[in-house]
Amino acid sequence: MLLRIVSILFPLFAITAVGFLVGRRAKPDLSHANKLNMDVFVPALVFGALANKSFHITEFLPLLFATLAVVIGSGLLGWAAARAMGIAPKTLVPPIMFNNCGNLGLPLAVLAFGEQALAPAVVMFMVSNLLHFSFGAWLLDHHIKLTSVWKVPSVLATAAGLAVGIAGIEVWAPAMLAIRMLGDISIPLMLFALGVRLTESRIGEIRLGLMGAVLRPVIGMALAAGVMLLVPLPERERALLLVFGALPPAVLNYIFAERYHQEPEKVASIVLIGNVAALAFLPVALALGL
Repeated sequence: MLLRIVSILFPLFAITAVGFLVGRRAKPDLSHANKLNMDVFVPALVFGALANKSFHITEFLPLLFATLAVVIGSGLLGWAAARAMGIAPKTLVPPIMFNNCGNLGLPLAVLAFGEQALAPAVVMFMVSNLLHFSFGAWLLDHHIKLTSVWKVPSVLATAAGLAVGIAGIEVWAPAMLAIRMLGDISIPLMLFALGVRLTESRIGEIRLGLMGAVLRPVIGMALAAGVMLLVPLPERERALLLVFGALPPAVLNYIFAERYHQEPEKVASIVLIGNVAALAFLPVALALGL
């Protein structure tokens, strides 16, 4: 079991480590690559998974609601923890609420549970991503227009993929192959970019970073375990939900905090230490889920 867990996690952290080393030595500007990834490659990955004729969204409705419960529950418990510790809720709640289900969650799901796990993993990513770009942005700036979320390419790809899948439209095979090839670029690029991004973060608040790094997976796994008692899920989706709960804070939290001037250095500490702490928490989730 230990060897299997190591074999699952090693490619993820190896690519991230390469990105970190390259980031430290060469300091590459990945702004254009990251924009391409978010605007082209990730939407292609999402569309390719959802537009599959074997994908039926109704089969994943229990998982969709379970994921929604975990994300919202994490936000509520994060808010309670922030109030109890005297921390600004806008600083602590987003990193607790929104995890790294893109950079780590998607590749981890495929490596741990096979290609068939991509579709349910995309459903979880879809829920978290939609909430992050809508409620997450509104939480930091109440003047933001929630209608702008539909301009996000991954959200548009989600809507298009669901529409094609529900309508039963079969995309021309060569076109679907091209879309999937574009989507295949996204996962290694996300991991590499994550490593580079971590070199730009600074540990400004070690104590807060450690608290956030522990609270995120502990709250997530506890909520996932509780939700599984109430929502009937297939065995693979139960394992995916548990791993989803254990994922570290999303790097996007730091980008949002910087954009909206919400103590970015503190959020960077939570994100940086949280992703390092994933080395301890993800093996526990995989051991319980496999």
